[in-house]
Amino acid sequence: MTLQAPVDLAPAEPPPPAEPHRGEARWVRPAFLALLLGTAVLHIWGLGASGWANAFYSAAVQAGSASWKAFFYGSSDAANSITVDKTPASLWIMAISVRLFGLSSWSILVPQALLGVASTGLLYATVRRGFGPVAGLIAGAVTALTPVAVLMFRFNNPDALLVLLMVAGAYATLRAVESGSTRWIVLAGVLVGFGFLTKMLQALLVVPAYGLTYLVAGPPKPLKRVWQLLLSLGALIVSAGWYIAIVELVPASARPYIGGSQNNSLLELALGYNGLGRLNGEETGSVGGGGRMWGETGWTRMFDSSQGGQISWLLPAALIVLVAGLVITARRTRTDPRRAGLILWGSWLLITGLIFSFMQGIFHAYYTVALAPAVGAVTGTGVILLWRHRANILAALTLGATIAVTGWWSYRLLGRSPDFLPWLRTPVLILSIMAAAALIASVRLGRRIALVGATVALVTALAGPAAYAVQIASEPHTGSIPSAGPAVSGGFGGPAGGRGGVSNRGNRGGGFPGGGFPGGGFPGGGLPGGGFPGGNNADQNPGDGTATGGNRDGFGGRGMGGLLDAATVSDEMKALLEQDAGRYTWVAAAVGSQNASGYQLATEKPVMAVGGFNGTDPSPTLAQFQEHVAAGKIHYFIGGGGFGGGFGGGGGSGGGDSGQIASWVAANFTARTVGTTTVYDLTTS
Repeated sequence: MTLQAPVDLAPAEPPPPAEPHRGEARWVRPAFLALLLGTAVLHIWGLGASGWANAFYSAAVQAGSASWKAFFYGSSDAANSITVDKTPASLWIMAISVRLFGLSSWSILVPQALLGVASTGLLYATVRRGFGPVAGLIAGAVTALTPVAVLMFRFNNPDALLVLLMVAGAYATLRAVESGSTRWIVLAGVLVGFGFLTKMLQALLVVPAYGLTYLVAGPPKPLKRVWQLLLSLGALIVSAGWYIAIVELVPASARPYIGGSQNNSLLELALGYNGLGRLNGEETGSVGGGGRMWGETGWTRMFDSSQGGQISWLLPAALIVLVAGLVITARRTRTDPRRAGLILWGSWLLITGLIFSFMQGIFHAYYTVALAPAVGAVTGTGVILLWRHRANILAALTLGATIAVTGWWSYRLLGRSPDFLPWLRTPVLILSIMAAAALIASVRLGRRIALVGATVALVTALAGPAAYAVQIASEPHTGSIPSAGPAVSGGFGGPAGGRGGVSNRGNRGGGFPGGGFPGGGFPGGGLPGGGFPGGNNADQNPGDGTATGGNRDGFGGRGMGGLLDAATVSDEMKALLEQDAGRYTWVAAAVGSQNASGYQLATEKPVMAVGGFNGTDPSPTLAQFQEHVAAGKIHYFIGGGGFGGGFGGGGGSGGGDSGQIASWVAANFTARTVGTTTVYDLTTS
């Protein structure tokens, strides 16, 4: 068969319909509803088992449900001592839910699950406009079954809302490409602005994709396109800047300290710790430096043992079909909406993936959820383009190669978890090769063989991530560093943060990439108050007092509970904190936000998080803390917790505001033990 030039690979196709729902096949709507229903079940099933999930954010949600001031600023406690280290848009949604339905893990996590369902539905609608319902269904299914997406839409980190806003921005951009409308491209900027209010600079990673797509494919003349993009940029700045302006202009004495910053500045937080610091590894106040601390960087980072099972199942396929799709559409008109879709989703995938691969600062595997919609959309669009041109041997060979590579990569990923469904990997590989051969052979054997091959290919491509997805939905996830899927070989450390080996439950036993900390051990030699925060506790589900057998994400309750997960609060300790609670602004203070969060969620009373998340923020200073104690505002100080000055200026009692506070309390107040917790009554000396 004669190979054809790229222009001939794209014979005349009908333009995308202005109204996609007109004249649709009968199966389309039931299939779409089945996609949404399946996504909802996957995201909501058994949510209560995760308890408070990330207690750091759950405590802020509780505070926001009790105080509108805490709601606005995203404060860790209702008395507004300090904020979380992110802008608070995602907390607003959960706090409203808690105000309506009361405080529980369900009222916190169900809104996140619904954001996931909405993201899947909107992605389907976006892809369908240009490529039809089958492409939309493939894009939605791939995204919904991506393990890291399943995890994060069942969790209360900001990523769920961020993903929805980014997909909505892509939808608005492609609508602008269709119509040349200023309104749509400005809306894209507004959505990115609200993404900034969700997770700061990470939302901006999609801006180059939006801008490039409209600059290349927008219908208006060049100068008008540039002007429209400038308006969109202005809308982005306004939609994010109003909040920054308010926080920066309000006197520091009238608002909580900005957690994660070292100078009580939201701008510093956005541009430093949560901005450029993530790229160069120089995050002041972080728990460590860049480089190996957060895993090896480089071209293969998204495929390594820490990230591979989270996001990369369909990543090789997406990269192959992206190139193929751009070749197929190369000679179409500049404003062709299909090519515009490939440019948008492809540049989103490449730019975000490369930044994640080479960033030197704090990086966690769950960040890769930002890639899931792009992987799904590129896969759906590219596969459909190749399918439509499969009569050409070159297109058929490319499609067959894509299927075979996907099967081989699934085989490799499943092999990293030898104890997880060991029977699955070989059938996936064999059936993928057979499906690839069938699709290539269908060039001569006809449509029926092609349909059989396509069906088998789809099943085998999704088998691995679907198995992971079900496993994720069947287990609880808690802590600050959640990770998706079963145990993998070569993960980042063991339960105690050791180096190398097989991690506990899919990198979820604790530790950081590379194991331990730079140079080993803890800077400064120890923690404020001595030992590890939280003591030897198991995780506890809110409201029922049942243990879940220790934290499955981050370091775990058995050891580092006060840094990456909330400590368990005994009934005796809870009763102590609730006694005369109305007389105090804070029923207790504890070093580190996670350590404080457990006590706050147990009592629903304000607990001061000394030093913020890591215990390294200079809030409060020793002098400020002494003033609060002298004024009778704080009842108890809970010993242990956080890193204190360990990473931000000396460890233990030797440096850092939180270390100094812990030392001053120990020197001037009498310790008592309540259960396994060391407590100081600050109203008596």
